[in-house]
Amino acid sequence: MIQELVVGSDMYTEELMDHFQNPRNVGKMEEADGIGEIGNPGCGDVTTIYIKVRDDRIDEIKYQTFGCAAAIATGSMLTEMAKGKTLNEARSITKENVAHELGGLPEAKMHCSNLAAGGLHAAIEDYQGKRKK
Repeated sequence: MIQELVVGSDMYTEELMDHFQNPRNVGKMEEADGIGEIGNPGCGDVTTIYIKVRDDRIDEIKYQTFGCAAAIATGSMLTEMAKGKTLNEARSITKENVAHELGGLPEAKMHCSNLAAGGLHAAIEDYQGKRKK
């Protein structure tokens, strides 16, 4: 990963590098209301999103990522974008939204932002599935 940053750091925006070097909301959440895990078999990246929901809003959100700088940064940015949103608002966050908030991603790294948004959508589905039981 260090070689990737040294060789290709000019392909990442300042915002992306900030979220990679100073990720927000990282870690496993005990007693999460919803958990979503998504991976990309092509690159091996995996992201897990944990949410706590209060009054139909994402009250707390954390993530864990095994992956490249872009995967780590997109997880961090997604958590900032989703916190405080209603479930419907959070469900509308797309991979393109996440990439835009980071100032863009190189085309070869767009699949990484898919993990964050997909993980959030899976966590919301998990939460809603548990409530129906």
